[in-house]
Amino acid sequence: MTLIKSISGIRGTIGGKPGDNLTPIDAVKFAAAYGVWLKGYSEKDQLKVVIGRDARLSGAMIQNLVVSTLVGLGIDVIDLDLSTTPTVEIAVPLEKADGGIILTASHNPKQWNALKLLNEKGEFLNAAEGALILEIAEKDDFKFAEVDDLGSITRNDSYIDIHIDEVLKLSLVDADTIRKAKFKVVVDGVNSTGGIAIPKLLKELGVEVVELYCDPTGHFPHNPEPLKEHLADICDLVVKEQADFGIVVDPDVDRLAFISNDGEMFGEEYTLVACADYVLSKTKGNTVSNLSSSRALRDISEKHGGSYEAAAVGEVNVVTKMKANQAVIGGEGNGGIIYPESHYGRDSLVGTALFLMLMAENGGTVAALRASYPSYFMSKKKIQLTPELDVDSLLDAMAEKYRKEDISTIDGVKIDFAENWVHLRKSNTEPIIRIYTEAKSQMEADGLADRIIGEIKAIAEI
Repeated sequence: MTLIKSISGIRGTIGGKPGDNLTPIDAVKFAAAYGVWLKGYSEKDQLKVVIGRDARLSGAMIQNLVVSTLVGLGIDVIDLDLSTTPTVEIAVPLEKADGGIILTASHNPKQWNALKLLNEKGEFLNAAEGALILEIAEKDDFKFAEVDDLGSITRNDSYIDIHIDEVLKLSLVDADTIRKAKFKVVVDGVNSTGGIAIPKLLKELGVEVVELYCDPTGHFPHNPEPLKEHLADICDLVVKEQADFGIVVDPDVDRLAFISNDGEMFGEEYTLVACADYVLSKTKGNTVSNLSSSRALRDISEKHGGSYEAAAVGEVNVVTKMKANQAVIGGEGNGGIIYPESHYGRDSLVGTALFLMLMAENGGTVAALRASYPSYFMSKKKIQLTPELDVDSLLDAMAEKYRKEDISTIDGVKIDFAENWVHLRKSNTEPIIRIYTEAKSQMEADGLADRIIGEIKAIAEI
């Protein structure tokens, strides 16, 4: 299965047969379904949609198809071309647009691409809206505009600069404070648009930048998911350059990971912890992350007198709970920072600026900062799905097996033990079951994950 249709959008591998892969026909079909939904959703006579893409190899092709499809529906398009997910999210309200589409498969390898769909606030659609678009696509019931009513295309390649300006305007970001710290930072942009945006931001803040894989060719030099096993090059370069730290982003720049000055991973789970530590030290309030995120955020929130809540996995679920709980910062443990003063979307530019402020004010090294936080270790493993595997029954069986523990079933099954936890869920973006665990040592976290995988395989007889 290489075409995944979900409430988050449509994601698949390029090439192959329509309906099985993300072919040009599928891209047109789902862009048309989004346009038809938008016309029913909005009360305006003339609609406008912002489009941006990461640098992956299929991006220009998919972009041309999606833009032309919307124009064919009579919708005007603001085409940002090479951009980032948070840049498009910021552009939608600034342009007073009715929606947005980001063409990116996020952390997936180069053969993948996707359409991520936004509403008029520049936020991801909710489950009901996503389901309706899938329904429209299945019906194939499209009515395109006549020649005099075709939409227009406006190209605007300045939005990364506008995004940086918006970051610099944030009340908790002081460029002079950062400049005085004279940081030196290595950036791994995985040869996508982070290689444009992050160095530009850093230079605006007076940071000396060492660029690694910052040429936006779409030829990813390593697996683009910012995990330790993929990042040996930047870890080595941070030490070689005697840099203060390293920054790694995924292809669409909504996930942010740091490398400490000693060449060790800061831990992507601790990106949000560190940014929250800074924000909560200045602004009293609450935090939210998803069920698969570290307990360390809860600890930091309570240290600053705030409360912590967990949401189901998925940015839209985190945002919904953040709004309900009036959270001053939140996000996801995969390095996704959501700072409402900027916008309700994961934003590596915002996260970078907040982290620089924390380091500039605190002094010391990044390794020392990491050592000051509660020490938890995570294991993130997966089981590949086969068509005959009944995932829901498997998860029900695991919930029943551990029914005497503290269990949440709002998103898969999360089992909270006294000293550790495990979260089992079916991925929305890949044909896998994710098994996340957290404990007080890496050995314990890995051991818990392996034990749970063994139990799942025994139940499924695989």
